[in-house]
Amino acid sequence: MRFIGNKELLIPEILKVLESKKLLNKNLTFFDAFCGTGAVSDAVKSNFNIIINDYLNWCTVYTHGRIVGTTCNFKNLGFNPFDYFNQKSGIKKGFFYCNYSPANSNRMYFSSENAGKIDYIRESIEDWRIKSIINKNEYYFLLASLIESISKISNTAGVYGAFLKHWDSRALKPLTLQPVVFNPQKALSITDYNEKIENIIEDVDCDVLYLDPPYTQNQYGTQYHILQTLVLNDNPTISEITGSRPTAPMRSDWSKDLKSHILFDRLISKTKAKYILFSYSSDGFMSKSFIEANMKRYGKDGSYSCQRIPYNKYTNTKSRAKDNHSEYLFYMEKNGRKLFYFESPLNYIGSKSRIINQLEKWYPKKINKFIDIFGGGFNVGINFSGLDIIYNDINYIVKDLVESFQLEDTYEYLLFVKRMIKKYNLQKENSESYLKIREYYNSLSKEKRDPRLLYTLILYGYNQQIRFNGNHDFNNPSGMRWFNDKVLEKFVSFSREIKEKKIIFKSIDYKHALEHINKDSFVYMDPPYLLTNGSYNDGKRGFHGWDKTTQKDLLSFADELNECGIKFMISYVVEHNGNTNDSFIEWVESKSYKLIKLDKIPGVKRDEILVINYG
Repeated sequence: MRFIGNKELLIPEILKVLESKKLLNKNLTFFDAFCGTGAVSDAVKSNFNIIINDYLNWCTVYTHGRIVGTTCNFKNLGFNPFDYFNQKSGIKKGFFYCNYSPANSNRMYFSSENAGKIDYIRESIEDWRIKSIINKNEYYFLLASLIESISKISNTAGVYGAFLKHWDSRALKPLTLQPVVFNPQKALSITDYNEKIENIIEDVDCDVLYLDPPYTQNQYGTQYHILQTLVLNDNPTISEITGSRPTAPMRSDWSKDLKSHILFDRLISKTKAKYILFSYSSDGFMSKSFIEANMKRYGKDGSYSCQRIPYNKYTNTKSRAKDNHSEYLFYMEKNGRKLFYFESPLNYIGSKSRIINQLEKWYPKKINKFIDIFGGGFNVGINFSGLDIIYNDINYIVKDLVESFQLEDTYEYLLFVKRMIKKYNLQKENSESYLKIREYYNSLSKEKRDPRLLYTLILYGYNQQIRFNGNHDFNNPSGMRWFNDKVLEKFVSFSREIKEKKIIFKSIDYKHALEHINKDSFVYMDPPYLLTNGSYNDGKRGFHGWDKTTQKDLLSFADELNECGIKFMISYVVEHNGNTNDSFIEWVESKSYKLIKLDKIPGVKRDEILVINYG
């Protein structure tokens, strides 16, 4: 049948990927999460145990009917139902006759005769099911066949959002019930769901996840409302003009920009599948770079691939002129849960995002509470696998900013940022628009400065740095960066993760933190470095700078932790540009703490070390 985004022509490429990854005929489970009309599930059903899902009931019924077609012999019925309906001239003046034909309305979806026959066939199929004359598979197969057959005589342009004002010649032909087209091979097994995929993704056991979500604002529930009514057979209240059933219950958040990004991250992060296949259009809300960044975050190194398939190969004749439009087929093998790493959407100087795996190797075996005492952009704490975490930073503005990712709804946060970008016409290297929003932010009293506004401002500042003057006004100049798709991906994944963890946010001087720390805690310290200088430690930003005195205070604090039997880790730099921090090294040696040299980070000049007080 005619279906928006049908993947019939993409199947050869999907099969090639599955074959190249040696996933066929392994008794694996294939989860078709947006099954639509079941083109992909039907094609692979002999190679996998099949799980299908779609939020629209008619899609799962249609797909199920295709998949089980080979098994339907109508033995209990005792006759061929297709011959029966096509030889019989039964008419029922039911819901379709009264509402979707000119017999009793102004609507011209079907001729009166065809609408009456649709009602007659639908009632007969339902009656056979109730009397157990047909089984579930045969019931779905007949409904799928009816859906397919009415598409050939509907007076529409291909979907059911509206009818044509004049009769198409094919709509005047009599309805003939024909078996839905299906792959003659037998399915290994089939399981059905009718849910929003984001609500069940964590519960579905599968090996291969195939995703083919909506990619534009086109709502399938609106476009195919008649098929939903046909399957549900519930005689709904309908709209005056189009005759549509209420569409709100059928609306998908995947047809909203930004919502789709949030949902995609949830699916990829939460699925139990080891292998993920994802087909998407270059016309979609999500960009290739966003999808790539997200799949690489959760995928095994080197497993990600993307195949671009031009529309002139896989589309209809009308679309072939659009040479710049493509279909993408993405693939990745998922990492184990503990191997995911999240990155702060803040470009924080001295970020540890690239050495998290090295830090984890040296964590104590048992940690009940993780304290990120110089929290900064929170790249370390967010990646701690436990749920009891304390974030602290003496810079209350940064603390409020990081906490805002937890407190604010992610979608509403993104909408706010987009509104501010549009309102101030923010663009990279546009200092005039940037200075306007910076001036507005600084004009607000401190208690009215919205962290979301600050985040928007940061995105278009020089190197996206976080800089304040002595009055705590933001004073970073404009820059060449902007809210691109890679930043968006960090924002979405980080925001989801920070909401799912139990995190307490504090903004106190670390020297006064001992009263909040017990023996079961692990204290991670990533202070400013004495040998390097950044906008947060030069002492000119309204907060304490970092010098030999403040370093001495830190070492005394570490000693206090050690005396209390509290495990700690310090990230630091002791050699830089030919200089050596001798006092720090002497302190480590005098206390018999352990100094660990970390592997060199490509592209980073500083050599990171760790100091720990445990074996």
